[in-house]
Amino acid sequence: MVQQVTPETTIEVIYPESDGQPMADNTEQFAWIVKIKENLEILFPSPADVFIAGDLFWYPVEGNPNIKQAPDTMVVFGRPKGKRSSYLQWNEDNIPPQVVFEILSPGNTLKEMTKKLQFYQRYGVEEYYIYDPDKNDLNGLLRSEDSFEVIEEMNGWVSPRLGIRFTLTPDTLEIVSPTGQKFLSPLEIDQLREQERQAKEAALQEKEAALEELEKERDRYQELLAKLKEKGIDTDNL
Repeated sequence: MVQQVTPETTIEVIYPESDGQPMADNTEQFAWIVKIKENLEILFPSPADVFIAGDLFWYPVEGNPNIKQAPDTMVVFGRPKGKRSSYLQWNEDNIPPQVVFEILSPGNTLKEMTKKLQFYQRYGVEEYYIYDPDKNDLNGLLRSEDSFEVIEEMNGWVSPRLGIRFTLTPDTLEIVSPTGQKFLSPLEIDQLREQERQAKEAALQEKEAALEELEKERDRYQELLAKLKEKGIDTDNL
C-alpha cells in the first residue's frame, strides 16, 4: 500500500498597512511631520536616490509581522522613490532606514519611546532625532557600532547623512538645508512662491514701462527731426 503525502500548505503572512491609530495626536505634531517629510523630498528630488516616507510601517524581519515600527519620518538611501503600502526590508535589498524622526506629543509614553529607541538601535538606524514641539526640545542619537550614542549638543548639529543643520531658537526649531534654504511649511512655501511671482511681475511691469517710455522718447525725437527739416534745417549736421 502506497501512503500518499499531502503537500504542506504555505500560509501567507499578512503585513498590515495600518494599526488603526491616527498619524498624529494634534495639529502641531502633524505640521512638523509634514514639514520635515516634504522638505526632505525637496532636498532629495531624484527618484532613484532616496526613499522618504511618513508614518509608514517598516517591517525589518520577513515572516514576522509583529516586528514593526512606523517612524514619523524615515529616510532610506539607496532605494528608489515610489508607492509602497509598507516598507518590507527584505524586498528593499535589505536596506534599513538610515535616518528616522519622531515628533513627540503629550500622548507619547516613556515605555513607547523606549521601545522605539530599542527597535531603531537593533535594526540598523544610523541617526535618530526626537523633537518635542511643546517643550521646544530636540534630542539626537548617532550610531556607534551596534548601539546609539547621545549627541551632546544639538544646537548647530549637522546631520552626517542629510547635511541639514538644526538650530534651536528660543521659540522653535529651525532646520536648514545644505544650500541654506530653511525648511518651511507648505503654507510658507506657497507664500514664498507668491512673493517671488509678484516680484517677477513687478520687475516685468517696470521693464515694460521703461521700454514704453523709451519708445515715447524715440517718437518725440523723430517728431523733432521732422519739424526741423520742415524749417529747412539740415539735421544731418547737428
